[in-house]
Amino acid sequence: MEAIEVPVLIVGGGGCGLTASVLLSDQGVDHLLVERHSDTSRIPKAHYLNQRTMEIFRQHGIADDVLAEAAPLELFGKVRWMTTLAGDGPMDRRLIHEMDAFGGGELTPAYAAVGPVLPAKLPQMWLEPILKRHAEERNPGRVLFGHEVTTFSDEGDHVLAELRNVETGESTTVKAKYLIGADGGKFVGPKAGIRMEGPPGLVNTTTAYFSADLSAWWQEGTLITHFLSPKDPDLSSNLIEMGPTWGKKCEQWGLHFAPGPPGRWNAETVIPRIRELLRIPDLDITVHKVTDWIVDAVLADRYRVGRVLIAGDAAHKQPPAVGLGLNTGIQDAHNLAWKLAAILSGRAPESFIDTYEAERRPIGRQNVDWAVAAAQHHQTVIDAIGAGHNIPADRRGRRLEAYFDPSWIGDTTRARALEIFHTHRGGCQSLDMEVGFGYERGAIVPDGSEPPARVPMRNEHTPTSRPGHRLPHAWLARDGERLSTLDLTGTGRFTLITGAQGDAWTRAAARAAEKFSVPITTVRIGAGCAYEDVDGGWAAVRGTGEAGALLIRPDQHVAWRATDGAQDPEQALTEAFAAVLDR
Repeated sequence: MEAIEVPVLIVGGGGCGLTASVLLSDQGVDHLLVERHSDTSRIPKAHYLNQRTMEIFRQHGIADDVLAEAAPLELFGKVRWMTTLAGDGPMDRRLIHEMDAFGGGELTPAYAAVGPVLPAKLPQMWLEPILKRHAEERNPGRVLFGHEVTTFSDEGDHVLAELRNVETGESTTVKAKYLIGADGGKFVGPKAGIRMEGPPGLVNTTTAYFSADLSAWWQEGTLITHFLSPKDPDLSSNLIEMGPTWGKKCEQWGLHFAPGPPGRWNAETVIPRIRELLRIPDLDITVHKVTDWIVDAVLADRYRVGRVLIAGDAAHKQPPAVGLGLNTGIQDAHNLAWKLAAILSGRAPESFIDTYEAERRPIGRQNVDWAVAAAQHHQTVIDAIGAGHNIPADRRGRRLEAYFDPSWIGDTTRARALEIFHTHRGGCQSLDMEVGFGYERGAIVPDGSEPPARVPMRNEHTPTSRPGHRLPHAWLARDGERLSTLDLTGTGRFTLITGAQGDAWTRAAARAAEKFSVPITTVRIGAGCAYEDVDGGWAAVRGTGEAGALLIRPDQHVAWRATDGAQDPEQALTEAFAAVLDR
């Protein structure tokens, strides 16, 4: 193979790397993606796509394909705690507690109010082929699975990498302006001298991926069912639908056992354990994979070394609680793609890339810490009903029997536990963690305002147009079409949103676009404008007057805000662009 020269080299073809490829293509950035495996993931891995991720997929024309295969919210919007799935003993099939989760049930109106699309459930083994197809269609011949980078070096004004075809052994050289490590931290980060900071691996978890017909016992509508064994703490686990059909017809499952030593079971020895846990002694099971994996809580000390950048699990790893891992990685790619496009097109200097770490690393820190806290607190929830892993086997049954006791003592026991269960909303109802994050410094112009107060459990979200935050969602109408404010933003261009009195801003935007060679779309919302605020939703969240303006970045975050008119709109907007683009 001849030497390849390309602006961006992506190492890693998982959820983050493939998303980065799609987004770079949409920004018009030529690039090469390489993945050492021959195909996408064969195991489910992450399965929850939060609301912000689905908005990104919507912006880039992926959401409809994802939703066509994903579980709808009504089929995963609860979390349950049970004793067993089946069985006919006095403590079998007992529902301990259930609560709405991740936008389901009574949460749906609150989630629907803050975004144009709801969360979805689609494990990575089904998501990645969709992303790969979109990446290949938008960048033909430049998405190479079965290829690995064996070494690379930063030469100052470019990166040189050695690329090897895994099957044939053939090697070639790749010259790129930038290298993105989206390889889970296996190679690129350590090679570049990036260190992961945090405690050593927290615990080992064993996961069995298997096929079985559970339709006779399964309760539809559950994202996760936690089983708290009355007898054996090693049989405490959680069971998750893995599709590809959802609900009672689901064919594949992921069963995560309580922490324990690696290698305790294999594909044969785990079968009787699954049957025992579920209380289905004759269940026909096909085990696809048994994996041991370490729960980490680490964050990279840097997201960039020279021309080498990292994203996704290469930059942060956290417990799966709250489902922030893959989602944070996809949002890393969303932040990075438009910035690389601005630099490579000459619209921003190379120093502009520093805003990636400035914005995304604090979010990585926040999400790692939140996931750790949620995971630790879930253990508190389990301990509250006497089913924690630390409860001896001879006491577990009595503690759970007391929980179900029909007497006044049982009523009190359940009431106490209910209050503790309610605190788990920080783990499965944390809407503000999904859409409420904001950047305090980077490619923004702070206006001196304070961010909205955040409730401790992050289960309520207050929309804001404060610079650094995601553009608030509101429904608009244009020529009879209903669309979201987020639909006004585009890939590769800025959007200036004004009110009915925004003529001066419109003229200023045209001149700024010419001066900075930056595509800008101007949108006016209000009475007599092309876009109508049909129900007053935009007026309630815009944070500006009729003569004010918002400058929205290509990644749908507010870059700058003028709450009202300006004496010299052209100067104000010129200064804003110079600050945002580091010019």
